[in-house]
Amino acid sequence: MQGTSYYQLAFSVLNKKTNKMANQKVLSVCFFIHLFGVFADKENARLTTPQILTKYGYPNEVHYVTTSDGYILALHRILPGKNTTHKPVLVLHGLFVDSSSFVSTGVDHGLGFILADEGYDVWLGNVRGTPSSRNHTTLNPNRDPKFWDFSWNEMGTIDLPAMVDHVLNVTHQASLHYVGYSQGTTIFFVMMATHPNYNAKIKVHVAMAPVAYLGHMKSVPIRTMATWKDFLNFWFKAFKINEVPPKNAVFVLRRVCSVSSRFCNLVFMAIFSYKPNQVDSNTLTSFLGHFPVPISRKQGHHYLQIVKSGYFRRYDFGRMKNEEVYGFSTPPSYNLSLVTTKCHLFYSRDDLAVSEEDAVRVCKELGGACGSSNLVNGSIKHLDWVIGIRIRELVYSKLLRIMANY
Repeated sequence: MQGTSYYQLAFSVLNKKTNKMANQKVLSVCFFIHLFGVFADKENARLTTPQILTKYGYPNEVHYVTTSDGYILALHRILPGKNTTHKPVLVLHGLFVDSSSFVSTGVDHGLGFILADEGYDVWLGNVRGTPSSRNHTTLNPNRDPKFWDFSWNEMGTIDLPAMVDHVLNVTHQASLHYVGYSQGTTIFFVMMATHPNYNAKIKVHVAMAPVAYLGHMKSVPIRTMATWKDFLNFWFKAFKINEVPPKNAVFVLRRVCSVSSRFCNLVFMAIFSYKPNQVDSNTLTSFLGHFPVPISRKQGHHYLQIVKSGYFRRYDFGRMKNEEVYGFSTPPSYNLSLVTTKCHLFYSRDDLAVSEEDAVRVCKELGGACGSSNLVNGSIKHLDWVIGIRIRELVYSKLLRIMANY
């Protein structure tokens, strides 16, 4: 039943001879039914990644990988069809999203579908803490603060190597293609800097909005938070907020966005570099049904640290604990010169999170491993890399040509 039909029902009742009190009750009930019905009308917004894949007729599997420190990660696989390349490709999401960001926008726009249609054996990863990877062998994410004691360092040193090994073991391949978006690129760089032997396991890395350095970030809200990062971290810890945003806040936000996408557009444009006129309403609503995905407090704090410092380095615990953990008063930097896998970078001048200057710096430090540095012509803001109307034309088509060469 569409949202307007609730109002039609209300007016049909009001046309009858009923008293004023009954009319008010009918209107109230219909309003609240509509409030939640609007959100439900956009089906992809309330479906999981496997359910979305099944809806569009793509055979799929869910694989689980247990990391060395006990986290149980979900990999969503889109099974290759007949007469396809069967080349495995691992795709990893950005911050505040999960694997759904590559399929919730539908078959014409979702990168997961586009890669599958090109004949790839597609594996959509989900890092620790995301809804489908919110599991652990001994820790309960709802009760044990220790579950949330991680940053993207652990995702790069532990999660990604475990995913890569699982995909290669299942597919009986020696290496795979890798596509990273935002945080997904950070995790890749961390893995290669700490486990350089994995260079042999990756054919190519296509990096959309590559994040290693954030010293030139243009987002004013995020730069402001970076200035107050330690103050914010202190109070989050004091109030025992380890999951950001908290589950209750996510529930309220999604309900508000289901009613007023215009309000959410303004908020997202300010905080997440989102540009509303580059996304159609159905795509936006489907995406918002899965956004934001909570992250750990430490994970966010780590990103704010590199925004403020301008360095790509490990988590800064503070002088005394740094000496205890690292043997130095400041955290060590990740050495990008250890990356030998060819990396093809895509970035945009209108991305307020990843600046052209920082992306170019990544390419420079990669040296010979930087296969190409691609400044995208067109207004692409940070969330547009997965939901922008023109992203297939501007980026995905080039991404496919690059991958075909490896």
